[in-house]
Amino acid sequence: MTSFSILACLQAFRRTAQRSPRESARADQFEGWPNRHALVQPAAEWPAFVRDCQIARYYHTLLGPLAWADFPERDRHASPSNPAVPYAPFLAASLVKLDQHLVSMGQLRDYLVAHPALVWLLGFPLVVAPQTPLGFDPDASLPTARHFTRLLRTIPDALPQFLLDSSVRVIRTELQPHGMSLGEVVAFDTKHILAWVKENNPKAYLAERFNKAKQPAGDPDCKLGCKRRHNQSAQVDALPTTPRHNPQPPRGRTVGEFYWGYASGVVVVHLPGAVEVVLAELTQPFDRPDVAYFVPLMQATEQRLGHPPRFGTGDAAFDAFYVYEYFHAAGGFAAIPFAERGGHRRQFSPDGLPLCQAGLAMPLRYTFQARNAVGQHAMGRYACPLLFPEPTGQRCPIRHRQWPKGGCLTTMALSPGARLRYQLDRESEAFQQVYRQRTATERINSQAVALGIERPHLRNGAAIAHQNTLIYTLLNLRALQRLRRLTPADLGQAPA
Repeated sequence: MTSFSILACLQAFRRTAQRSPRESARADQFEGWPNRHALVQPAAEWPAFVRDCQIARYYHTLLGPLAWADFPERDRHASPSNPAVPYAPFLAASLVKLDQHLVSMGQLRDYLVAHPALVWLLGFPLVVAPQTPLGFDPDASLPTARHFTRLLRTIPDALPQFLLDSSVRVIRTELQPHGMSLGEVVAFDTKHILAWVKENNPKAYLAERFNKAKQPAGDPDCKLGCKRRHNQSAQVDALPTTPRHNPQPPRGRTVGEFYWGYASGVVVVHLPGAVEVVLAELTQPFDRPDVAYFVPLMQATEQRLGHPPRFGTGDAAFDAFYVYEYFHAAGGFAAIPFAERGGHRRQFSPDGLPLCQAGLAMPLRYTFQARNAVGQHAMGRYACPLLFPEPTGQRCPIRHRQWPKGGCLTTMALSPGARLRYQLDRESEAFQQVYRQRTATERINSQAVALGIERPHLRNGAAIAHQNTLIYTLLNLRALQRLRRLTPADLGQAPA
């Protein structure tokens, strides 16, 4: 043991020896870390001032269902002179901050000091003050507001995800007595998040607002991205009248809404009683495409459900072959609108070969490996059947413009999902029934906006990602409370 550790032990012994018997009993009542997981204790074991606090009772009901007893806490005694602030009380306090719509960590700290029963209930290490009515000092028991901010940025990513995973598990447990399960039909979408930088302020003058090579000084992690893009007719001030000869329509120009920031992808399931549950979430910089969220979100969803969902729905941004392949392999399909990306809609022969515009099956000429936002995959190059593998001497029946240049060529993925994208019957009742579940993500996004997800007062990607996970955890906890208030009739069950 070092001299520094010996000195710390001697100081602790001296403080204990100076206490009166009454003070020592009160100190033993409050010392401990972190209060033996007070959030999972029954109310009968609470001190009287905690039992009499309505705010403490409310948050015990709201936050108590999470698996705080199994929370992977760090070692408090890593530094005897400066014990580490426990993670579990901090994350519980962060959920309180979101629920109370508190903007800053300073406001959160003031709120906890004003409600000392919460300081005890959330599990902060208490600083004993026997001369006070409560027996501890709420202000001294809390870290500074700056340290709260530092913790949000530096906590391991697995800890907020643990709470989200716990919220999903407790909802699954709640549904089991009713014979219900999660994950038969899921919806997925992304939500844009504006970084807290002057580049996003339209009133701030900037010579180059949307130059992706110039990183904003206010946030080192945000990226420039486009929220939506649409065509807009250009104004034709130079042509006041329509020319008499060879009139041409005005050329269109692409107009987009650009922001510096992030995007949050979610997987949501809809339950009876207008209840939505978030199964997985992922926050990335805004320059990532929507399809880059699909694979990690589905991996997290499978981990929490124990199986892949059979049906999924999203907007046209997820119109990709691997999305259709994923749900086809699970025994269902993906209800995704078809995104027109040039050319005609492909038709296929009975053996799966693409048909050219003349209706002829195009043979596979060669294969190669390609890489996209989700990784490497096999692609096939298909050629004109009149010229490959051997010329037949026939001419193209529709005289296609590519015939003089060697005939038609087309490239597509070898995955079955590449054909399902074209062959899916989007007018069927089954497709429409699944596609109607897509609005579940819109309702979740609306609730998340009310909690401040769209304009966070944070300046780095790690803090924003951790806060987003906590936002969705809080939404799941609120959904759990609504589920517990539903009757069997609300859940679609016949009365017993």
